Amino acid sequence: MIKKLILLSTLFILLGFNLSYSSEMINGAGATFPYPLYSSWAAEYNKATGIKINYQSIGSGGGIRQITERTVHFGASDMALTPEEIEKSKLLQFPAVIGGVVPVLNLPGIASGSVVLDGATICDIFLGEINKWDDPKLKALNPKLNLPSKPITVIYRSDGSGTTAIFTHYLSGTCKKWADTVGYGTSVKWRTGLGGKGNEGVANYVKRTPYSIGYVEFAYAKQNKLNVAKLKNKAGQVVAPDFESFADAAATAQLDAKNHFYAWMTDAPGKKAWPITGATYILLAKEKTDINKSVIKFFEWAFQNGDETAKKLDYVPLPKPVKDKVKNYWKTNIK
Repeated sequence: MIKKLILLSTLFILLGFNLSYSSEMINGAGATFPYPLYSSWAAEYNKATGIKINYQSIGSGGGIRQITERTVHFGASDMALTPEEIEKSKLLQFPAVIGGVVPVLNLPGIASGSVVLDGATICDIFLGEINKWDDPKLKALNPKLNLPSKPITVIYRSDGSGTTAIFTHYLSGTCKKWADTVGYGTSVKWRTGLGGKGNEGVANYVKRTPYSIGYVEFAYAKQNKLNVAKLKNKAGQVVAPDFESFADAAATAQLDAKNHFYAWMTDAPGKKAWPITGATYILLAKEKTDINKSVIKFFEWAFQNGDETAKKLDYVPLPKPVKDKVKNYWKTNIK
C-alpha cells in the first residue's frame, strides 16, 4: 500500500500536480494608505497559490527604513524615492496603485461636488488669507452658489504622511507663496487650523465641524460620505475626483522606468486629470533576486486579477500603459 502511494505521488509530481500548498511567507511593511487593498489581495492570492503575504501597516517612513535595512522582503511608500536615493540604497521601485487626495468640506445646505476650487484659492485658505466662505475669490469661482458668510476652519494632518506630501506638493507647484513659505513634505509647519491624526482623524474633524475644510484620501471621502470639492486642473478644466480623473493623471504623468518611476502626479497635464493625484510605491532590495521574483509574482497576479477588488475598496488600479512599463522594468532589473 505504501509503495502504491509513493508511486502515485511520484506520478502526480511528474505530471505537474502540486499535492500541497506552498508554505512560503513574504513579508512587507510600509504605507498605511494601501493596507486594506494589500490585505485583500494577499488573502485572495493565498487562496489561489497557498503563498502568504504578511503586510504590516507602519507608515511610509517605516517601510523605507525596513527595506533599506533588509528586514523585510518589500517596503511600501506613498512618497517615491528619488533616483539618487534608490541607487544609494541599492533598491528598486515601482508604483502599485493610484490614490487621489481630495479637499473635503462641511458646508450645511450645499451639495457635495458643488463647490469649485483651484490651487490659488486652496493655497490662500490654508495660509489663512481666505478666512470666510463668501470671500470674493471663492465667489468668483462659484457665481451660482450662495456661499455662507462664515469663518473657515482648516483641518490638516498632524502626523507625517504621504497624503500630506502629495497635497503640499500640489500647493507648492501651483502657489509660489506656499512654495516660498511652507513648502512640501510628509510634515510641514501649518499656518492655521486644527490637526487631526491620520485620514480618519481629519475626516472625523470635518464631519463634526461646520464650515470646515480638510484633505483626505479619496477612499476616506467616499466611505465617510463627505462633501468633496471639484478642482480646476492644469488644462483649465473643472474635474471631479473619480476613477477616470485619477487614471488620466497617472496616464499623463512622466512615469519613466529609467528613473525608477520617480515622478509627482500632482498638476498633471491631462485634460481630465485630477490635479492632486499620487501613487503608492513598492521598494525591493536590488540584490535579493530570488525573493524579488516571488514578490513580483504577487504583484503580477494583482495587476492581472485585482482591479475589481481595488475599485470595490475605492482604490484606482494602474492604467494598462503604466502596468506595461512596470512589467518591462521587472524584466530588465530582476533576472
